[in-house]
Amino acid sequence: MLVASTVALTSSSSAEVQHVSFSPTSSNQVDMVIVPATTGQMGVLPGHVATIAELKRGVLSVHEGNIIAIEAVPLDRIDVNLVQKGLEDFTQKLSSATTELEKAEAQIGIDVHSALNSALTG
Repeated sequence: MLVASTVALTSSSSAEVQHVSFSPTSSNQVDMVIVPATTGQMGVLPGHVATIAELKRGVLSVHEGNIIAIEAVPLDRIDVNLVQKGLEDFTQKLSSATTELEKAEAQIGIDVHSALNSALTG
C-alpha cells in the first residue's frame, strides 16, 4: 500500500457536481486539507483512508508546513458562560444579517461557538 508523506489536492466542479480528490501523484503537495462535509468538517491527512462524503458549501482549508492549529487553549481555561453568550450574539447577528457576508460571518461565529459549547458541555 502506498502511503504519501503529504496530501495531493486536485479538484473539479460543474454546475451540478463538485469533486475533490486527494492523490499521492499530484504535484500540489500539502500536509492537510480540511473540507466542509454535511457531517461536519473533515480533516484529510497523508495516508488517509479513501472516503466518499457529501460536501457542503464552505471553506476548504489547505495547510502546508505541518501547521495544524493556529491557537490551542485547554478547555478548562474557557468560560462556558462566555461561549454561550457568544453563541446567542452570533445567532442574533445571523437573524438580522442583510448581506451574504454578514450571514457568512455570523454562521462562522455560530459554528465556532457551537463546537466550543459541545466540547465544554459534553
